[in-house]
Amino acid sequence: MAGYNAEEVGKNDFVLLDDISMSTFMNNLQLRFKKGKIYTYIGEVVVSVNPYRPMNIYDRQYIQDYKGREMYEREPHIFALSDAVYRNMKRTGHNSCIVISGESGAGKTEASKIIMRYICEITNRSQRAEIERVTNMLIRSNQIMEAFGNAKTNRNDNSSRFGKYMDINFDFKGDPTGGHIENYLLEKSRVIHQQLGERNFHIFYQLISGAAPAQLTTLSLLKDPKCYHYINQGDAHKVDSLNDKKDFDNVRNALKILGLTVNEIETIWKLIASILHLGNLQFRDEDIDGVEGAVITSPDLVQTISSLLAVDPQNLEGALVSRVIASRMEVVSKRHSSDQAYYSRDAFAKAMYDRLFTWIVRYINDKLGVNITRKHDSTVIGVLDIYGFEIFDNNSFEQLCINYCNEKLQQLFIELVLKQEQEEYKREGIEWVHIEYFNNKIICDLVEQPHSGIIALLDEACFMVGTVTDKHFLHAMDEKYKSHEHYSSRQVNPTNKELQRDEQFLIKHYAGNVTYTITAFIDKNKDPVFQDFKRLLYNSKHAILRDMWPEGSQAVTEVTKRPKSTGTIFKESMIALVANLKTKDPFYVRCIKPNELKSPVAFNVERVRHQVSYLGLLENVRVRRAGFANRQPYERFVGRYKVLSPATWPSYNGSIQQATAAILDQVKLLTTPELPKTKIFIRSPQTLTSLERRRLDAIPRIVVILQKYTRGFLVRNRIRKTNAKQVILTYFRRYKLRVFICSLVELFSNVRSLPDLGKSIVWPDPPPVLQQCVSFLKDIHGRWRAEFILRKVPVQDRPAVQLKCVAYDVLQNRRPNWGLQRKWHGNYLARPEENSRTAIFNTSLVHLQRSHGFEKVLYSCEVMKVNKRGRVQHRAILISDNHMFKLDPNKGFQRKKTPIPLQDVEGISVTPENNQGFIVHLHGGSDLLCYIIAPNGESRVPELCAVLYQTCKRKYGHTIKVNVANPVPFSVSGKYRQLDCQSENVPRPLVKKNREGFTLIWPFNN
Repeated sequence: MAGYNAEEVGKNDFVLLDDISMSTFMNNLQLRFKKGKIYTYIGEVVVSVNPYRPMNIYDRQYIQDYKGREMYEREPHIFALSDAVYRNMKRTGHNSCIVISGESGAGKTEASKIIMRYICEITNRSQRAEIERVTNMLIRSNQIMEAFGNAKTNRNDNSSRFGKYMDINFDFKGDPTGGHIENYLLEKSRVIHQQLGERNFHIFYQLISGAAPAQLTTLSLLKDPKCYHYINQGDAHKVDSLNDKKDFDNVRNALKILGLTVNEIETIWKLIASILHLGNLQFRDEDIDGVEGAVITSPDLVQTISSLLAVDPQNLEGALVSRVIASRMEVVSKRHSSDQAYYSRDAFAKAMYDRLFTWIVRYINDKLGVNITRKHDSTVIGVLDIYGFEIFDNNSFEQLCINYCNEKLQQLFIELVLKQEQEEYKREGIEWVHIEYFNNKIICDLVEQPHSGIIALLDEACFMVGTVTDKHFLHAMDEKYKSHEHYSSRQVNPTNKELQRDEQFLIKHYAGNVTYTITAFIDKNKDPVFQDFKRLLYNSKHAILRDMWPEGSQAVTEVTKRPKSTGTIFKESMIALVANLKTKDPFYVRCIKPNELKSPVAFNVERVRHQVSYLGLLENVRVRRAGFANRQPYERFVGRYKVLSPATWPSYNGSIQQATAAILDQVKLLTTPELPKTKIFIRSPQTLTSLERRRLDAIPRIVVILQKYTRGFLVRNRIRKTNAKQVILTYFRRYKLRVFICSLVELFSNVRSLPDLGKSIVWPDPPPVLQQCVSFLKDIHGRWRAEFILRKVPVQDRPAVQLKCVAYDVLQNRRPNWGLQRKWHGNYLARPEENSRTAIFNTSLVHLQRSHGFEKVLYSCEVMKVNKRGRVQHRAILISDNHMFKLDPNKGFQRKKTPIPLQDVEGISVTPENNQGFIVHLHGGSDLLCYIIAPNGESRVPELCAVLYQTCKRKYGHTIKVNVANPVPFSVSGKYRQLDCQSENVPRPLVKKNREGFTLIWPFNN
């Protein structure tokens, strides 16, 4: 601390300036910056100037020097504000928040990290292991959020391209117990485009620089960022202030600390890599079957991307070059032009990254989540680190949202610090000279007002029927706001030659005039992602991707509710954020950017003066100079400080104002006989500190007296109650155990004579002490009952009984006739009474066993197979312990095509009727459609279902889905079809083609 406090430089608090003017304010700020004093107060508001260099003022010694100290006791520091917030939360039990504001590059993100690290350091270490786990996760989560949400811009090497509000939860002792993060409007457009001198999000460069060569090979990535279109447009791959390789290691470790598995982390890298490869996809227009449409010129990239995303390459290619459109009557695939394909590709890349970022935030919240069972179990400190005001050469939809966000925060600052404070003085009857300030509510209303704001007009343009362009939207704004003093365009003001006609409009923000280019406003507000991509990623083998795209489970023809636009979602989130901040005790950090050169010595006076002006810092000084540092209701004041006066302790008579006056008179602070109406106002922070110290001195004396009488009473009472409880519990436990055992003996006394051997007997609820014992008794009874029943079944028939049990489990209540009464043989082709060519079959079976190495045949029968054209072919199927074979009975039961591995079987579908049709669903989308040829109409489909279900579960550990429906959906060569089963008076089964697929007509008498 000696170095930081070595000399008094200027005024530590702007409130102490002799003359309150812009020139004296600027002179004091510049003087302190040049002397390395980057923090200055305005009362309890911290003004922070970005030093653009490392500062040795954040180590553990500084933390100890500021811990527990009042803000005025030490040199201005962000640690002092952090400590004040923490102590305010512990002292009052109120939720608090720290609002960090300033333009891009002013140091907001760094300030939020310093605050969070300080709060984590000063908390109680009595439960060190758990607290360190929570604090470590809080800090590590910040590293992850920076990697995936920050990027280099022309103004800031580590600019937050999303808004973040973090709540840190504390228990009644003041120890952190968890947290929650809200993110706002990730700048998705940066994924596909960057201005010259800027970069994409850090994680792309960190992956390429930090991943091992073997990992890059697995991801099919090269070490050179210039090879990838999505990250080479800014031509700024290396940044001196960033170490991408080291940061990648930190992010990878942070992901592990948060509990992600190795497979989940690898999936994240694969998704990042797939986005890089997507940017290199090229398209051209080509005539295919008389229809011109886009084709991919680099199919090898499609294979790479599909492998990384674990999706079918044909489905991926189809989603990139075409779009499935569903109407009420049919589903149509519409090919893209090459321009549409590029647009679709970019939308896909943006959506994948946005969903990944949202998933990471949700995962962090799950890990940081705290379970609050009672209202007062937890208090919160919120830290808001959100984008600063932005004015670029080309400002688009994202800048409008970001600047609207800053307008809302400025409005909150005006309401809480300036307007509310002055109105409160007037309401309480305190003499006050009104201080003028600019109220930016008119600008907020211009953007957010329902039905008439810019976002409402943009939504109307987005959802209007017909072709609506950005130009139409601009004309609608011109007509609506032509008389608005904070809106302008070339059409509204033809004399303004700086605005381009039909392309730009201007809003006069509190921070300055910003010109917005209207291009792509409608598309960015709609943010369209075709349903084809959602279904594609939902069907990925990566569980993370399926979790990111739950709406992909919807059918093609399912009608869904129109989603809210991006602008509306952001507006609602900002309104909710401001409402949330209003419920907390606010503290402010106002960040200043000293220059555009990122220089540690340059101080651009005009640039800084502009920031001081639009942040309202001078008005804040004037209000603080004339106002009061602390105010609180009389009830709270008396409740806290009544121990200071004999007239108010332990109770007082008279009004609450009289009690307040008695306390102030006792401590010699009563300067006027007249008090405000509902609150007491304290001008000097030193006065409040004096009251707190007197209270702390008085509390030990009172506590000793209370403890003396309370402890004796409580101990005696507790001993009496404990003794009584033990006696009651002993007798009650014996009684409950005796009653329970007697009830069991009575219930099961004649269990052997019951038809179901006691299955239907309802067990009484056991006492807690017998819970485990009763579970053991239930298992014994179940095994005894099963053994009793199985005694009547011959040993050789027990496998068939087990199969019937499996069939019952998977088909119960869904298919009435499932072959219970007949004997199941399994290998029907080996039975001479059914197959006259048994010898030929056995010979073919020997060859199959030699070539494919299976042990036994589990099921075989003759079937009629339906191919994709609807032709019926006489075949036989054979199921071994590892494959399913299709055989040709007409050619000596020779094998047809490649056998189907049982691990490729995903499910089997049958109908609830008594027909013998079935569909085996296979991985890859080419399902097997057949119906069984059985003598005397025997129902053998249930046996087939049981064999497949049991074998796949026992041998390969995966449970196949057994679907009972009519019609039955299936897939042939990647196309979705339906099998409709009907019963008619026909001599034999027939298969007909229909619009949706096939119809299986089954005879009535079968």
